[in-house]
Amino acid sequence: MEIIKHECGVAMVRLLKPLEYYRQKYGTWMYGLNKMYLMMEKQHNRGQEGAGIACVKLDAASGEEYMFRERALGTGAITEIFQNIQGKFADLSKDELNDAVFAKKCLPFAGDIYMGHLRYSTTGKSGLSYVHPFLRRNNWRSRNLAVCGNFNLTNVDEVFAKITSEGQHPRRYADTYIILEQLGHRLDREVEHLYEKYVAEGMTGIDVTRAIENSVDMSHVLRQASKDWDGGYVMCGITGSGESFAVRDPWGIRSAFWYMDDEVMVLASERPVIQTVLNVAADQVTELQPGQAILVNRSGNMRLVQINEPKNKRACSFERIYFSRGSDVDIYRERKEMGKLLIPSILKAIDYDVEHTVFSFIPNTAEVAFYGMLEGLDNYLNQQKVEQIEKAVRSGAAHEEISRILSKRIRSEKVAIKDIKLRTFIAEGNSRNDLAAHVYDITYGSLNAGVDNLVIIDDSIVRGTTLKQSIISILDRLKPKKIVIVSSSPQVRYPDYYGIDMASMNQFIAFKATIALLKERGMEQVITDVYNKCKAQLLCPKERFVNYVKEIYAPFSDEEIAAKMVEILKSDNVNAKVQIVYQTLEGLHKACPNHSGDWYFSGDYPTQGGMKLVNQAFIDYVENEIKNIKE
Repeated sequence: MEIIKHECGVAMVRLLKPLEYYRQKYGTWMYGLNKMYLMMEKQHNRGQEGAGIACVKLDAASGEEYMFRERALGTGAITEIFQNIQGKFADLSKDELNDAVFAKKCLPFAGDIYMGHLRYSTTGKSGLSYVHPFLRRNNWRSRNLAVCGNFNLTNVDEVFAKITSEGQHPRRYADTYIILEQLGHRLDREVEHLYEKYVAEGMTGIDVTRAIENSVDMSHVLRQASKDWDGGYVMCGITGSGESFAVRDPWGIRSAFWYMDDEVMVLASERPVIQTVLNVAADQVTELQPGQAILVNRSGNMRLVQINEPKNKRACSFERIYFSRGSDVDIYRERKEMGKLLIPSILKAIDYDVEHTVFSFIPNTAEVAFYGMLEGLDNYLNQQKVEQIEKAVRSGAAHEEISRILSKRIRSEKVAIKDIKLRTFIAEGNSRNDLAAHVYDITYGSLNAGVDNLVIIDDSIVRGTTLKQSIISILDRLKPKKIVIVSSSPQVRYPDYYGIDMASMNQFIAFKATIALLKERGMEQVITDVYNKCKAQLLCPKERFVNYVKEIYAPFSDEEIAAKMVEILKSDNVNAKVQIVYQTLEGLHKACPNHSGDWYFSGDYPTQGGMKLVNQAFIDYVENEIKNIKE
């Protein structure tokens, strides 16, 4: 329902054969480039603000370019990038374009290693200079570095202070630039160490350079650079001499999957992307483990290395609920299970009146949970039928009565239709609100007015903006007796600091409702107490931070908070009764047992950086409220 800008996407392709091999087997030397395009396009939902690609050629002669990059902004960035690359081949003859040897020697992006990135900003910083991959150039191939990542660091200030105290000078105060400088600095040290080693062994000239390029160990670089990182990340990189790597955070917050055969090694943020692009089964694709790196050296040899000690795994559950493609076999099953687990709460909300209830969903990401909900409802109805038939048979009921029982069906309709996209060029507030009310349309005649309930499922309710501006009002036009909005995920109560651009704390509808309840019941002292505790923590080391913000939610049940949300979101012109039903934390964990990262719901941040930032967010909220009152 509400667009959540989420974590970025990464993709890597490492060819393991000469380009001529792919031309002979697949009819084109562009095999790797084409696979990179498909892997990025299959993850386009992760890159609505920009995209970029880097390429490295192995064995380029001196004076020939060997490292390339192309970037673009906007929702059409992937198309623009690959059109620009193809445009570089526009003046070639057919023979030249089909000549793999010529391409490797003369053409840009005719390389052996490709790395792609899809960007969703979580910092508010925009412009081409913030689009990955980032490059660090040097005259020595082994010191050239391109990096990209799906990540957010929670301790950028600490890392920045450390590297600047050592004399480094990042070009910008941004986590990607800082990580680039860290990795680049450690790569320099690795190359210098190897240089000293080989010179001491008597090597000279080009032999030293070749020995270094064949011996760089990126695991040393990654261990030294990443030991200070606090946050969720999958960081990818390639060097000018042909080392490629991807490393995952030790909590497993961000996701990465890889596949390798004798022709290619690929990595992506999502498993089905690899399955589709390379036509391989799910069990052939391997998940990169927490704290682990996959490294492919210049010679094409792959190894898995434990870079950082794995922590308690806290893989992001929003990947399962919303972000990742629902075509993944496990994600599809989990989303259906989330729908099924809501059945008891839904039945209670409609007073078990299935006969007079229509069930639907908010397009498009909630569709799989909707199917799970229908399965659960069918199971419930079938059990009811069995009991009613058994009772009817015992009482000697006629054939017609049993037929009537068997004819009962769950009534499902496509009630909500996403009709238009709100255009951001409309700046004036009232005009935007009027347009927002028409983002969704309804299927008229799908309910019996004044008789039927309407249950409509969504994957998450974060701000509640679309509910207030569009959904509830437009659904009320069908004149249902009651509207039940169902969220397949729990209440979003806390900001995310590991790669999801969720709203600041005072924009969460759950937070707004809780603050309203505290004020309504004369419990403002809770707000003051939590503020004071958060302020006092600022003087402590972050290792001792706890999430005191939890205490503002503690006095109320989920149902009380949801009821207050309805009061906030329901406008005066809505006639139907409205209720919001949420998934429980227990239900989420049951549906997604391997993705326990739930800090945006529970407040249980996996790292101390998250604890520090959520307390600061509450301090900022209170101080802004005080400032607004004074003004």
